[in-house]
Amino acid sequence: MALLVHMLACAFGLGSWVAVNGLWVELPLIVNTLPEGWELPSYLTVIIQLANLGPLLVTLMHKLCPGRLKEHVVIYSIVSIGVLSCILLAFFWDKTTIVAGASRSTAFFIITFFLSLVDCTSSVTFLPFMMQLPAKYITTYFIGEGLSGFIPGVVALAQGVGIAKCVNSSQTAGNHTGGNIWSLHTEYLPPNFSTEVFFFFLAAMMCISLAAFVALNRLPRTFELSTENLVPDTVASVSSGLDNPGAETDGEGVKCQVEGAAQSRPLLPVPKHSMYQLTFIYFMVVWVNAATNGLLPSVQTYSCMPYGNLAYHLSAALASVANPVACTIAMFFQNRSLVFLGVLTALGTLFGSYNMAMAAMSPCPLLQGSVLGEMIIVLSWLFFTGTLSYVKVMVGVILRDRSHSALVWCGAAAQMGSLVGSVTMFPLVNIYRLFRSGDFCNTECPL
Repeated sequence: MALLVHMLACAFGLGSWVAVNGLWVELPLIVNTLPEGWELPSYLTVIIQLANLGPLLVTLMHKLCPGRLKEHVVIYSIVSIGVLSCILLAFFWDKTTIVAGASRSTAFFIITFFLSLVDCTSSVTFLPFMMQLPAKYITTYFIGEGLSGFIPGVVALAQGVGIAKCVNSSQTAGNHTGGNIWSLHTEYLPPNFSTEVFFFFLAAMMCISLAAFVALNRLPRTFELSTENLVPDTVASVSSGLDNPGAETDGEGVKCQVEGAAQSRPLLPVPKHSMYQLTFIYFMVVWVNAATNGLLPSVQTYSCMPYGNLAYHLSAALASVANPVACTIAMFFQNRSLVFLGVLTALGTLFGSYNMAMAAMSPCPLLQGSVLGEMIIVLSWLFFTGTLSYVKVMVGVILRDRSHSALVWCGAAAQMGSLVGSVTMFPLVNIYRLFRSGDFCNTECPL
């Protein structure tokens, strides 16, 4: 039974960010078709931030009307919207309309907004729902959340998104010279399967998440809790999970079970943190999500592409692998020390700073053209994602043991960090153009 719940929790987590992650990894193909071209990422950034309206409304409902919002109804609604949106995207992603005299990807933008609404709202609904289960399943959920970025990335690599080669071509110099001018240019290879197939794959992932949620929502809670209580090592986590206000929101007999459990055995006290410690915890939530969801993803191309396509794809793939690996490590090695988590946050920030510095130096970063430079940038992205992913998991576990509202505010803080990071980078990349791109085949850098 426990293994089944772990599998369901992981499958449920797949639906958290799979749609938006899938859009980003498919972007190299989409921009070649839609009329916005390479301006498309800036539009997506704005749309995704507008979708933060969803978590804002959920958070306000929890604050103004405690206990009135039915989380399982919200989750059913948003995941169903996600499935429908992915299917519609497969049919209408390349359809355009004339707006203000110019061709615009209106259908793509509207459907993307609903997909973003689904994923953003999942941050403040999926985690609070998971706290109804014993604490060990939270880590499994985070593994699924990590896979929501890893699996689309692997599929995109198999599709051949962004794979390019340098081609030597000639052009007639003119009637008087009678010669040809030879030059290198970048040529992108055709994908192994179409964009429509990729979007249907995203729809299938959302269906798996929906089916997992249906199964989790219908779990026999009595059996699950009694089974966990037979294991001495998990008594503390189960007891701390029962002793919180979130149990009152279930409304399907769980509250009675909690009260009975409280009367039958003394519960271990919930870990207490001072106001300064809680402030530090939520600061880590904001900063880690700002860095991993807003600041650094905006410049990954600038930091990696100058080293070549191999370095870019390895950094993207391995960084995606680092997330679920870090979550798996957190399952077996849990260190809740705030000092340790603070050190890991600083270490991850150091790797992120290197990545940002290389992006700022684009198209001529340090050690360009050398194997050492490629290895360093790939490892830097790997450790940046891995260390901060571990911090994410452990902060979520700490706040899960406090209360239902603490976990809700954790999701809200994560979205706020993502918003701050994205809004900060948008003008720097798209308006002030502090980062410069270059053709890998033609860019010449000083030695």
